[in-house]
Amino acid sequence: MRIIPAIDIIEGKCVRLTKGDYSTQKTYNENPLEVAKAYEDAGIDYLHVVDLDGAKSSRIINYKTLETLATKTQLKIDFGGGLKSDDDLKIAFDCGAQQITGGSIAVKNPEVFEQWITKYGSEAIILGADAKNEKIAVSGWQEESSEDLLPFIAKYQTKGIQYVICTDISKDGMLEGPNFDLYQKILTECNSANENLKLIASGGISNEKELYQLAELGCDGTIIGKAIYEGKISLKQLEQFIMSHK
Repeated sequence: MRIIPAIDIIEGKCVRLTKGDYSTQKTYNENPLEVAKAYEDAGIDYLHVVDLDGAKSSRIINYKTLETLATKTQLKIDFGGGLKSDDDLKIAFDCGAQQITGGSIAVKNPEVFEQWITKYGSEAIILGADAKNEKIAVSGWQEESSEDLLPFIAKYQTKGIQYVICTDISKDGMLEGPNFDLYQKILTECNSANENLKLIASGGISNEKELYQLAELGCDGTIIGKAIYEGKISLKQLEQFIMSHK
């Protein structure tokens, strides 16, 4: 299972929100590159970058930060937040993203999202399936849609999607543990001989033990944010986890 630390960006700074609420913003570091380099030094290969300004504005905003992270580290970056147009996508890939995550666009404009999957391939496009009470949430989690989570994932599997980031919003930033039951359900119902789902768990990670539990479930990766910033999981522990899963 891949360890994927999260860097959430507002005005070029590393921040975290609780349950996606912008009024809970807490700035942890004014220099995202410093944070990314610390992850790289700990043997981490992946980074999840969220443009929170972009999520609010429905267009890419913090692409300069993405470019800095991509050119000054060797980290493989997946990037999301407000990607709505072909131009947004081109900017993200040109600035060094290896993968992009589409969430709201997959709900509100499926034709465009499906074109992206066809054009860039299933290795480059991740489905962002962020949910509250198993309903998909959109627009930086400020809206709940009528889409049910499991059929939503299954529908996009038929379009070629392999990678899915699923965040249980009720757990995000709470440091109370992830929704293991939900991930088990997704892996059981959306995985079959011909549908090889690569599920990336996100939201609520609070200690090292949970990483081993998620790996045992069969998750492809897990995104960790606040637990690192708040010292609940050390970079040393992440390094040990990575070594033990090589």
